Amino acid sequence: MRLKKEKDICILAHSYQTRDITEIADFTGDSFQLSVKASQTDAKTVIMCGVRFMAETVKLLSPEKTVYLANPIAGCPMAEQMDKELISAVKEQYPDYTVVAYINTTTALKTICDVCVTSSSAVKIVKNIENKNILFIPDCNLGSYVAKQVPEKNIKLLNGGCPIHARVTAKDVETAKALHPNALLLVHPECVPAVTSQADYVGSTSGIMEFAKNSDHKEFIIGTETAIAAHLAFECPDKRFYPLTKELICPNMKATTLIDVYNTVCGTAGEEITLDEETMKKARVCIDKMIELG
Repeated sequence: MRLKKEKDICILAHSYQTRDITEIADFTGDSFQLSVKASQTDAKTVIMCGVRFMAETVKLLSPEKTVYLANPIAGCPMAEQMDKELISAVKEQYPDYTVVAYINTTTALKTICDVCVTSSSAVKIVKNIENKNILFIPDCNLGSYVAKQVPEKNIKLLNGGCPIHARVTAKDVETAKALHPNALLLVHPECVPAVTSQADYVGSTSGIMEFAKNSDHKEFIIGTETAIAAHLAFECPDKRFYPLTKELICPNMKATTLIDVYNTVCGTAGEEITLDEETMKKARVCIDKMIELG
Protein backbone atom coordinates (compact mmCIF):
# COMPACT_ATOMS: atom_id res chain seq x y z
CA MET A 1 0.00 0.00 0.00
CA ARG A 2 2.88 2.33 0.82
CA LEU A 3 4.85 1.43 -2.29
CA LYS A 4 1.95 1.89 -4.71
CA LYS A 5 1.42 5.43 -3.36
CA GLU A 6 5.12 6.24 -3.62
CA LYS A 7 5.27 4.90 -7.19
CA ASP A 8 1.97 6.43 -8.37
CA ILE A 9 0.41 3.04 -9.16
CA CYS A 10 -3.27 2.14 -9.51
CA ILE A 11 -4.10 -1.52 -8.83
CA LEU A 12 -7.13 -3.08 -10.52
CA ALA A 13 -8.59 -6.40 -9.37
CA HIS A 14 -11.23 -8.32 -11.28
CA SER A 15 -13.99 -9.63 -9.01
CA TYR A 16 -12.78 -13.21 -9.55
CA GLN A 17 -9.50 -12.46 -7.74
CA THR A 18 -8.98 -13.73 -4.20
CA ARG A 19 -9.89 -11.64 -1.17
CA ASP A 20 -6.30 -10.68 -0.26
CA ILE A 21 -5.85 -9.09 -3.70
CA THR A 22 -9.18 -7.24 -3.76
CA GLU A 23 -8.37 -5.77 -0.34
CA ILE A 24 -5.25 -3.97 -1.64
CA ALA A 25 -6.78 -2.94 -4.98
CA ASP A 26 -7.88 0.61 -5.74
CA PHE A 27 -10.82 -0.72 -7.78
CA THR A 28 -12.56 -4.09 -7.99
CA GLY A 29 -15.20 -5.03 -10.54
CA ASP A 30 -15.92 -6.28 -14.07
CA SER A 31 -13.24 -5.95 -16.74
CA PHE A 32 -14.53 -3.00 -18.79
CA GLN A 33 -15.67 -1.15 -15.67
CA LEU A 34 -12.10 -1.43 -14.34
CA SER A 35 -10.66 -0.08 -17.60
CA VAL A 36 -12.91 2.98 -17.36
CA LYS A 37 -11.93 3.55 -13.72
CA ALA A 38 -8.24 3.36 -14.63
CA SER A 39 -8.69 5.92 -17.41
CA GLN A 40 -10.19 8.34 -14.90
CA THR A 41 -7.29 8.19 -12.44
CA ASP A 42 -4.18 10.38 -12.47
CA ALA A 43 -1.92 7.40 -11.80
CA LYS A 44 0.74 6.95 -14.48
CA THR A 45 1.05 3.20 -13.93
CA VAL A 46 -1.72 0.59 -13.75
CA ILE A 47 -1.44 -3.04 -12.63
CA MET A 48 -4.20 -5.41 -13.74
CA CYS A 49 -4.89 -8.39 -11.49
CA GLY A 50 -6.95 -10.41 -13.92
CA VAL A 51 -6.25 -11.87 -17.36
CA ARG A 52 -4.47 -10.64 -20.47
CA PHE A 53 -7.40 -9.29 -22.51
CA MET A 54 -8.40 -7.15 -19.50
CA ALA A 55 -4.93 -5.59 -19.31
CA GLU A 56 -5.10 -4.95 -23.06
CA THR A 57 -8.43 -3.16 -22.65
CA VAL A 58 -6.89 -0.95 -19.95
CA LYS A 59 -4.14 -0.03 -22.43
CA LEU A 60 -6.71 0.69 -25.16
CA LEU A 61 -8.54 3.16 -22.93
CA SER A 62 -5.35 4.63 -21.42
CA PRO A 63 -2.64 4.47 -24.10
CA GLU A 64 -0.60 7.10 -22.26
CA LYS A 65 -0.34 4.95 -19.11
CA THR A 66 2.13 2.16 -18.38
CA VAL A 67 0.05 -1.00 -17.94
CA TYR A 68 1.19 -4.26 -16.38
CA LEU A 69 -0.42 -7.69 -16.15
CA ALA A 70 0.53 -8.93 -12.68
CA ASN A 71 0.94 -12.54 -13.81
CA PRO A 72 1.89 -13.03 -17.49
CA ILE A 73 0.50 -16.59 -17.70
CA ALA A 74 -3.02 -15.41 -16.84
CA GLY A 75 -4.86 -15.80 -20.14
CA CYS A 76 -8.48 -16.48 -21.09
CA PRO A 77 -9.43 -19.60 -23.08
CA MET A 78 -12.53 -17.87 -24.44
CA ALA A 79 -10.60 -14.80 -25.61
CA GLU A 80 -7.95 -16.98 -27.24
CA GLN A 81 -10.19 -19.50 -29.02
CA MET A 82 -11.00 -17.30 -32.03
CA ASP A 83 -8.50 -15.26 -34.06
CA LYS A 84 -8.55 -12.72 -36.89
CA GLU A 85 -8.07 -15.35 -39.59
CA LEU A 86 -11.05 -17.43 -38.46
CA ILE A 87 -13.44 -14.51 -38.06
CA SER A 88 -12.28 -12.89 -41.31
CA ALA A 89 -13.26 -16.12 -43.08
CA VAL A 90 -16.65 -16.20 -41.33
CA LYS A 91 -17.24 -12.54 -42.26
CA GLU A 92 -16.78 -13.45 -45.92
CA GLN A 93 -19.56 -16.04 -45.54
CA TYR A 94 -21.86 -13.50 -43.86
CA PRO A 95 -20.96 -10.14 -45.43
CA ASP A 96 -24.22 -8.43 -44.45
CA TYR A 97 -23.85 -9.25 -40.73
CA THR A 98 -22.72 -6.81 -38.03
CA VAL A 99 -19.93 -8.46 -36.02
CA VAL A 100 -20.53 -8.09 -32.28
CA ALA A 101 -17.54 -9.00 -30.11
CA TYR A 102 -17.84 -9.81 -26.44
CA ILE A 103 -15.26 -7.81 -24.44
CA ASN A 104 -13.64 -11.19 -23.67
CA THR A 105 -11.67 -11.17 -26.94
CA THR A 106 -8.12 -10.24 -27.85
CA THR A 107 -7.27 -6.75 -29.03
CA ALA A 108 -6.17 -8.22 -32.37
CA LEU A 109 -9.62 -9.73 -32.93
CA LYS A 110 -11.37 -6.52 -31.91
CA THR A 111 -9.66 -4.75 -34.83
CA ILE A 112 -12.00 -6.51 -37.32
CA CYS A 113 -15.20 -6.30 -35.28
CA ASP A 114 -17.96 -3.68 -35.55
CA VAL A 115 -19.25 -3.40 -31.98
CA CYS A 116 -18.01 -4.56 -28.59
CA VAL A 117 -20.31 -5.58 -25.69
CA THR A 118 -20.07 -6.56 -22.04
CA SER A 119 -22.29 -9.15 -20.39
CA SER A 120 -24.29 -6.35 -18.75
CA SER A 121 -24.68 -4.23 -21.90
CA ALA A 122 -25.04 -6.92 -24.61
CA VAL A 123 -28.85 -7.00 -24.76
CA LYS A 124 -29.22 -3.20 -24.88
CA ILE A 125 -26.51 -2.74 -27.49
CA VAL A 126 -27.74 -5.51 -29.80
CA LYS A 127 -31.22 -3.97 -29.61
CA ASN A 128 -29.75 -0.61 -30.64
CA ILE A 129 -27.87 -1.93 -33.68
CA GLU A 130 -29.68 -0.95 -36.86
CA ASN A 131 -28.78 -4.11 -38.75
CA LYS A 132 -31.10 -7.08 -38.17
CA ASN A 133 -28.31 -9.59 -38.89
CA ILE A 134 -25.81 -10.10 -36.08
CA LEU A 135 -22.73 -12.32 -35.87
CA PHE A 136 -22.10 -12.68 -32.12
CA ILE A 137 -18.67 -13.91 -31.00
CA PRO A 138 -17.18 -15.77 -29.23
CA ASP A 139 -19.58 -16.96 -26.49
CA CYS A 140 -22.53 -18.93 -27.86
CA ASN A 141 -24.15 -19.13 -24.41
CA LEU A 142 -24.16 -15.36 -23.85
CA GLY A 143 -25.20 -15.02 -27.50
CA SER A 144 -28.08 -17.46 -27.00
CA TYR A 145 -29.23 -15.51 -23.94
CA VAL A 146 -29.12 -12.26 -25.93
CA ALA A 147 -31.01 -13.89 -28.81
CA LYS A 148 -33.85 -14.83 -26.46
CA GLN A 149 -34.05 -11.25 -25.17
CA VAL A 150 -33.91 -9.73 -28.66
CA PRO A 151 -36.02 -12.08 -30.84
CA GLU A 152 -36.39 -9.46 -33.55
CA LYS A 153 -32.72 -9.88 -34.50
CA ASN A 154 -31.26 -12.68 -36.61
CA ILE A 155 -28.30 -13.73 -34.47
CA LYS A 156 -25.66 -16.10 -35.84
CA LEU A 157 -23.59 -17.91 -33.19
CA LEU A 158 -20.31 -19.80 -33.35
CA ASN A 159 -19.29 -22.67 -31.07
CA GLY A 160 -17.24 -20.80 -28.47
CA GLY A 161 -17.43 -19.68 -24.89
CA CYS A 162 -16.12 -19.89 -21.35
CA PRO A 163 -15.14 -23.50 -20.53
CA ILE A 164 -15.59 -22.84 -16.81
CA HIS A 165 -19.16 -21.53 -16.99
CA ALA A 166 -20.07 -23.96 -19.78
CA ARG A 167 -19.27 -27.00 -17.64
CA VAL A 168 -22.17 -26.27 -15.26
CA THR A 169 -25.12 -28.60 -15.94
CA ALA A 170 -28.83 -28.74 -15.21
CA LYS A 171 -27.97 -31.63 -12.86
CA ASP A 172 -25.73 -29.27 -10.87
CA VAL A 173 -28.71 -26.91 -10.51
CA GLU A 174 -30.93 -29.76 -9.36
CA THR A 175 -28.35 -30.83 -6.75
CA ALA A 176 -27.77 -27.29 -5.45
CA LYS A 177 -31.49 -26.56 -5.17
CA ALA A 178 -32.05 -29.80 -3.28
CA LEU A 179 -29.30 -28.82 -0.81
CA HIS A 180 -30.53 -25.21 -0.49
CA PRO A 181 -34.29 -25.18 -1.22
CA ASN A 182 -34.81 -21.65 0.11
CA ALA A 183 -32.01 -20.06 -1.96
CA LEU A 184 -32.43 -17.93 -5.07
CA LEU A 185 -30.33 -19.00 -8.06
CA LEU A 186 -28.20 -16.20 -9.58
CA VAL A 187 -26.20 -17.13 -12.69
CA HIS A 188 -23.92 -15.61 -15.32
CA PRO A 189 -25.17 -15.64 -18.94
CA GLU A 190 -22.00 -17.52 -19.96
CA CYS A 191 -23.70 -20.61 -18.49
CA VAL A 192 -25.58 -22.96 -20.84
CA PRO A 193 -29.30 -22.26 -21.55
CA ALA A 194 -30.37 -25.31 -19.48
CA VAL A 195 -28.88 -23.50 -16.46
CA THR A 196 -29.86 -19.89 -17.15
CA SER A 197 -33.45 -20.93 -17.86
CA GLN A 198 -33.79 -22.06 -14.23
CA ALA A 199 -32.27 -18.95 -12.67
CA ASP A 200 -34.07 -16.34 -10.59
CA TYR A 201 -31.61 -13.76 -11.94
CA VAL A 202 -29.24 -13.80 -14.93
CA GLY A 203 -26.59 -11.10 -15.16
CA SER A 204 -22.99 -9.95 -15.13
CA THR A 205 -20.71 -10.51 -12.16
CA SER A 206 -21.43 -7.00 -10.87
CA GLY A 207 -25.12 -7.49 -11.55
CA ILE A 208 -25.18 -10.70 -9.52
CA MET A 209 -23.43 -9.00 -6.61
CA GLU A 210 -25.74 -5.98 -6.65
CA PHE A 211 -28.84 -8.18 -6.85
CA ALA A 212 -27.70 -10.23 -3.84
CA LYS A 213 -26.76 -7.17 -1.78
CA ASN A 214 -30.06 -5.38 -2.46
CA SER A 215 -32.35 -8.40 -2.14
CA ASP A 216 -34.40 -9.03 0.99
CA HIS A 217 -33.78 -12.71 0.47
CA LYS A 218 -31.25 -14.38 2.79
CA GLU A 219 -29.89 -17.32 0.78
CA PHE A 220 -28.38 -17.46 -2.69
CA ILE A 221 -26.84 -20.05 -5.00
CA ILE A 222 -24.14 -18.29 -7.03
CA GLY A 223 -23.67 -19.53 -10.60
CA THR A 224 -20.34 -17.95 -11.46
CA GLU A 225 -16.71 -18.13 -10.24
CA THR A 226 -16.59 -19.25 -6.61
CA ALA A 227 -14.78 -16.03 -5.60
CA ILE A 228 -18.08 -14.17 -5.94
CA ALA A 229 -19.79 -16.29 -3.28
CA ALA A 230 -16.76 -15.69 -1.02
CA HIS A 231 -16.76 -11.90 -1.56
CA LEU A 232 -20.51 -11.69 -0.94
CA ALA A 233 -20.16 -13.67 2.30
CA PHE A 234 -17.67 -11.04 3.53
CA GLU A 235 -19.83 -8.11 2.44
CA CYS A 236 -23.19 -9.52 3.59
CA PRO A 237 -22.50 -11.54 6.76
CA ASP A 238 -26.21 -11.73 7.53
CA LYS A 239 -26.83 -13.72 4.33
CA ARG A 240 -25.73 -17.13 3.04
CA PHE A 241 -24.05 -17.76 -0.32
CA TYR A 242 -23.47 -21.17 -1.90
CA PRO A 243 -21.39 -21.85 -5.05
CA LEU A 244 -23.55 -23.59 -7.65
CA THR A 245 -20.74 -26.13 -8.02
CA LYS A 246 -17.19 -26.44 -6.72
CA GLU A 247 -16.09 -26.78 -10.36
CA LEU A 248 -16.65 -23.05 -10.98
CA ILE A 249 -12.99 -22.15 -10.42
CA CYS A 250 -11.03 -20.29 -13.11
CA PRO A 251 -7.35 -21.36 -13.03
CA ASN A 252 -6.32 -18.28 -15.00
CA MET A 253 -7.96 -15.91 -12.53
CA LYS A 254 -6.44 -17.85 -9.65
CA ALA A 255 -2.96 -17.72 -11.22
CA THR A 256 -2.31 -14.25 -9.77
CA THR A 257 -1.14 -14.16 -6.16
CA LEU A 258 -0.60 -11.30 -3.72
CA ILE A 259 3.15 -11.88 -4.06
CA ASP A 260 2.84 -11.43 -7.85
CA VAL A 261 1.20 -8.06 -7.24
CA TYR A 262 3.83 -7.05 -4.67
CA ASN A 263 6.70 -8.00 -6.99
CA THR A 264 5.06 -6.11 -9.87
CA VAL A 265 4.78 -3.02 -7.67
CA CYS A 266 8.47 -3.48 -6.80
CA GLY A 267 9.31 -3.65 -10.51
CA THR A 268 10.66 -7.21 -10.47
CA ALA A 269 7.69 -9.07 -11.97
CA GLY A 270 4.65 -8.64 -14.20
CA GLU A 271 4.56 -7.96 -17.93
CA GLU A 272 4.17 -4.56 -19.50
CA ILE A 273 1.36 -4.52 -22.07
CA THR A 274 2.43 -2.90 -25.34
CA LEU A 275 0.17 -2.38 -28.37
CA ASP A 276 1.11 -0.60 -31.56
CA GLU A 277 -0.78 2.57 -32.49
CA GLU A 278 -2.48 1.11 -35.57
CA THR A 279 -3.84 -1.88 -33.62
CA MET A 280 -5.12 0.38 -30.84
CA LYS A 281 -6.77 2.72 -33.33
CA LYS A 282 -8.60 -0.13 -35.09
CA ALA A 283 -9.58 -1.90 -31.86
CA ARG A 284 -10.95 1.30 -30.35
CA VAL A 285 -13.56 1.54 -33.15
CA CYS A 286 -15.71 -1.30 -31.76
CA ILE A 287 -15.28 -0.03 -28.18
CA ASP A 288 -16.28 3.51 -29.13
CA LYS A 289 -19.31 2.06 -30.93
CA MET A 290 -20.21 0.17 -27.75
CA ILE A 291 -20.08 3.39 -25.74
CA GLU A 292 -22.20 5.15 -28.40
CA LEU A 293 -24.90 2.43 -28.46
CA GLY A 294 -24.85 1.50 -24.79
